[in-house]
Amino acid sequence: MKKKREDEPIVREGPVTYDDYASMPDDGNRYEIIDGVLEMMSPGPMTVHQGVSGELFLFLQSCRSEYVMFLAPFDVILSRTTVLQPDILMIHRSRIEIVKPHGVEGAPDLVVEILSPSTRKRDKVVKAAAYAKHRVPEYWLVDPEARTLEQYRLDGERYELAQTYEEEDRVSSDKLPCVSFMLGEIFNEVDRLGLPT
Repeated sequence: MKKKREDEPIVREGPVTYDDYASMPDDGNRYEIIDGVLEMMSPGPMTVHQGVSGELFLFLQSCRSEYVMFLAPFDVILSRTTVLQPDILMIHRSRIEIVKPHGVEGAPDLVVEILSPSTRKRDKVVKAAAYAKHRVPEYWLVDPEARTLEQYRLDGERYELAQTYEEEDRVSSDKLPCVSFMLGEIFNEVDRLGLPT
């Protein structure tokens, strides 16, 4: 099977499945599957992306007694033909059975994507549609450049923007009551680290 790059089609009959993906030799690249199409992900994220992801993960630790959390790379197998690797995900402990040795099989309670120039459109459109289709109840998009967090909640079969948080705002969630932090604290810590942009 040939792996897809940018606009290059996959050469194979039928959709790519999780089994196909899992049996591929490790070539050092990361891949996702959306609706049976294998897509190579961008090279390793930028330093600021990783700094924001790490800081946000630390702030979400207030939820660890109720939720299990994972950082990318970690497979979220939403169906046989849709496998994604969000930056951060949370699953309520009452649903721990969806956590398997090779990833998560089913919809997490929260998925977070940290935007970067190379992933912005894909995260906001393509991945958002895939997460909504597979019933992920809450989806966050964190924009390190704009210093915002967009909180989306599932409404039927699509996401509705519930809130756009800016640095001076306290992030909270009706669906995740353990979440409460000032968004600016994440960016301030990344600034203190002096990470290159």
